[in-house]
Amino acid sequence: MAEIDRVLEALANPCRRLLLDRLRGEDGRTLTELWTGFDMTRQALSRHLAVLEEARLVRTEWRGREKLHHLDAGPIRAACGHLLESFDRPSPRPRAALVAVGERSRGRPARVDAP
Repeated sequence: MAEIDRVLEALANPCRRLLLDRLRGEDGRTLTELWTGFDMTRQALSRHLAVLEEARLVRTEWRGREKLHHLDAGPIRAACGHLLESFDRPSPRPRAALVAVGERSRGRPARVDAP
């Protein structure tokens, strides 16, 4: 699975987005701190964190016996940049394409004017 797919899949779940919001508010939290207020088991929350880690949206650090979770927004920025770049490109110049097809049909080499 491509990195952008993992990021989008991770962000598709509202629980995982809430976890990221909590980490944005106070970075470096333990599972127990993150679990407070969630109506799910610790195991379920741990699986959500694993998905976020796989998408590289959360990185972990061991401090003694505590595993701290940190937000990494880099993959979100990269995914947004990729999507904006992919869908915000100007459409191909239809006139230039039609001219090229017309010239080829007349037996002339196709030329495309520079933008």
